[in-house]
Parts: sequence; structure tokens; C-alpha cells
Amino acid sequence: MSVLNAGFSRRALIGWLVAAPVVLRFGRAQAGGAYLFPLGVASGDPWPDGFVLWTRLAVDPLAADGQGDLAVPIPVRWDVAADEGFSRIVASGQVIAEAADAHSVHVEVQGLTPGRPYWYRFTAAGQRSPVGLARTPPAPNAEVNRLKLAVASCSNWEVGYFSAYGHMADEAPDLTLFLGDYIYEYTRTGARAANIVRPYGFEDATTLAGYRNRYALHRTDADLQRLHAAAPCLVVWDDHEVLDNYSGVWADKGGRPDDFLRRRAAGYQAFYEAMPIRRTRLDRRLQMPIHKRVRYGKLAEFFMLDGRQYRSRGACVDEGGARGQIVADAQCLDRADPSRTFLGFEQERWLYDGLAGAEARWNILGQDLVMAGLRFENPNGETRYWTDTWDGFPAARDRMAQALHTIKPRNPVVLAGDYHSFWTNDVLLDSRDERSPVVATEFVGTSITSGGPPYDSLMAAMPANPHIKFFDSRVRGYISMEVTPQRMTARYQAVSDVRDPKASLSILKSWVVEDGRPGAQID
Repeated sequence: MSVLNAGFSRRALIGWLVAAPVVLRFGRAQAGGAYLFPLGVASGDPWPDGFVLWTRLAVDPLAADGQGDLAVPIPVRWDVAADEGFSRIVASGQVIAEAADAHSVHVEVQGLTPGRPYWYRFTAAGQRSPVGLARTPPAPNAEVNRLKLAVASCSNWEVGYFSAYGHMADEAPDLTLFLGDYIYEYTRTGARAANIVRPYGFEDATTLAGYRNRYALHRTDADLQRLHAAAPCLVVWDDHEVLDNYSGVWADKGGRPDDFLRRRAAGYQAFYEAMPIRRTRLDRRLQMPIHKRVRYGKLAEFFMLDGRQYRSRGACVDEGGARGQIVADAQCLDRADPSRTFLGFEQERWLYDGLAGAEARWNILGQDLVMAGLRFENPNGETRYWTDTWDGFPAARDRMAQALHTIKPRNPVVLAGDYHSFWTNDVLLDSRDERSPVVATEFVGTSITSGGPPYDSLMAAMPANPHIKFFDSRVRGYISMEVTPQRMTARYQAVSDVRDPKASLSILKSWVVEDGRPGAQID
């Protein structure tokens, strides 16, 4: 048993730390001493004078109880420096890593200089963490010439390696956006397990310990660790952080509502513990707000949206339909009900108020699901929709489109994940009328590893959807973006083979949106 889980009192623990040998105080623990930082470091939610720093201590990251084989509070020192060698430390302090939060640490650093890089590290039990690189955004009124972004979603451990994350790190982005399905809650069994590349080795996650271990396993991946250490991030969830296709407090496969709500709370708690986000907590309704607004000088403003927690129940569940499935309009009467919401009415108002006051050149909506829509037309004239996306909430999408049309924020761009495929879309004022004005451009990123929907059948639907300028579900990868005052460039980056940990990278397609001109054009 490690000395750190032997049930010492806090006073005894601190005394032991003071007496720790030199080899532990100033470097990685040697043989016989367990390293406390196997999950790496991360930064996120940046603001002009600071950011959140994150790490999680563990001796055994995959311990069955989800606690990392640690049982006592552990003091953790953090340092922020103006140089990589830490000769100029500009901020530091100490926090306690508590068992209640799985020994995760969230430090909200303030008082730094806007618009510059900083290096950070943690120290606990005499051991040093890896060094991470964070950046403060420029001041809100600062002129900014360029912003580099990397956009990711849908990383299923079982079906491939995270080489895409390594390529993202190599690009040295200023900011990484994670748009959901950072983990997957289920484990493949039976025939579905035939093509597993590296097994989860767990039962399906339904408890706090189960969700914690999913995140811990992902964070042992060297490419993902390197990406988190290379740049701060903004992160939102989709469904697999809890349960496939859940909608608000409803889940077809989640058992009784009360049981699912507790399971959802466990997933949310584990998400918080694993992510470099501002301190937040489950409230009495077992809700946890994660939507946020981040400004990057005069150049860009990010509205990171939660498209799962506050949603109305999925369309047509009571009529025999299944959430997340393709349903016919005529058979789904409640789909267009204006009382149904995708973001929740409170988040909707927060977003529209924010857009009304937005002053940046580019306004970026980072969220989980395809907004522009996809119609499936049968030969008999029947129109069908995939109801887990914004297509299942057309009244909510109409409110969004009308708000964009009325408020007219400058250069609105929607980013989405979930569908394991690349899309380039025009978001129309009226999604039922292809002649309707374009109110926003949408870029949808493919998955890091998860397999895509059938390419041929989706391509067959494209003639009925001219607002979709591009679609490809055959490749895995991410979006690499560069934003300047004059234009936004989005490159669809494809990895050669997710089964190869050293997969190569190529550009599938490159798009440009020009300032003041909605709609993407081929670069």
C-alpha cells in the first residue's frame, strides 16, 4: 500500500512531505515511489488576466473505486512562470487536492498580463508535474492579427489511437475546442467487439467511479496529454459523457427517471473533475452549468453552448419513435412544438443577450450537434429527420436563426461535432426554404476515432439539401482553423488510419469565410 493512502492525518501527511527525500522533492519519483502526475496537466477557460490550471493526482489512475489509490487530502503547489525555464515565476500558491473531487485541482489564476504565453507546473509530495503552456487572451479592446484554433470531438478509446490529438499539438494552436464525446460511456461486447483496437477494460460507466476511470484512461494517452499541455482549451459535453442520445432529464436506456438523474449527476461530476474549467458544482436540481463566453480581443468571441443538459424530451417518444432516430414529419407531431427547447430557455436568453452586446469581428458558437439540418426525402415524397440534432427541435432552431438575423452579430460561425463526419453548411433563416438568407456559416468536424455514418446513403440525400456544401464521413481527424480580421480559414485534417498510433496527416479540404460575407467558399 502507498504511504499516501495509509490513512494518515493531515498534520502527519504534511510532516511527511516536509521530510521527503531530495529525490522526491525535486523530481519524478524513482523506483519504489509512485508518480502522482500520471494524468498530465491542462489549462482552460482563459480570460485576459488568467486561466484555469488543472491536474489530478493519482497513484493508480484506474483503481476500481475511481479514487486513483489515494485516500487523504494532499497539498499541491502551483507555479506560473513567464519563461519555460521558470526563472521568472509570476504567480504561485498552494491548494489541497481533496478526495471528494478525486484529487483533482482547479486553480483560477488571476493578475497576469493579457495576450501572452505562460508556463505552469505543479508540485506534490516533492514530485513535479510535467510543464504546460497556457495563454492569456488579449484585452477586449486589443487589436489581434491572428488566432489559431484546433477543434475536436468524438474520441472513442476502443476503436483507435489518438494520433489526431498529437497532430493537433504539433500545430501549436492558441486554443483547442472540445465539442463533446470526449469519452464514451459504453464498452463494446459481442460482435461489436470484433474490431476493437484497444479495449476499455471496464463495464459500462453508470457510477461516479466508472466515469472517473473513463476520463483517467483517456488522460493516460500520450498524444492527448501533449495536446492539453500545449494550449488552453474550451470544452463542452455531448451525450456520451453520460449516456447515448439522452435529452435533458430523459433517457430511453437510463432506467427510471430518478435513477437516470443520479447517473447524469455522476457523469457531470466526473466531467468537472477531469476538465480545466472554472469551479462549478451540481445544484439541488442536479444541474451543472458549463456554458460560457470567452473574448479574444477585438478579433473573436466564443459562446460555448450546452446542447444536452437543458433540452426538452426527445421528439415523438410517446408515439413510438426513438430519440436519435430518423422520423417522418407526418408521424411526429410534437417535433415542431414551440414550447420545446434545445438549449433551455434560460441559456437561449443568455446567448441572445450576449450576441446583442458582442463587439468582436467573429462570433463563434461552439456546440455539440449539427445545426443546419438534413432532410431525407423518400420517393413517395415523405420527409424525414434525424431527431437527436437540431432537426428534432426546429422551433428552437427557428428562434436561433431569427435571433442571428435580427441581432446581426458580425460574422457568426457555428462549430459542431457529434456526427463523425465533415460538413460545410449554410445556416438558413428558414431551414425549409433553400432560397432563405444565410444567417451563419457552420463547420462540422469529424471524429478523432469513432466510425462515421454510411457515406453513400448520406450522399444520396444531398440533392435535397443544397445548403450543405460538403460532406464526408469516410475519414477521421479534426478541424484546424486560422482567424484573421479579414478571413477565417478552416482546414479539414484527416489522419491516415486510426488503427496506426503513428498515423500520418493530410488536408482533405480547406474553406474560407470572408469578413462580412456569410457562407464558406473553397480555399
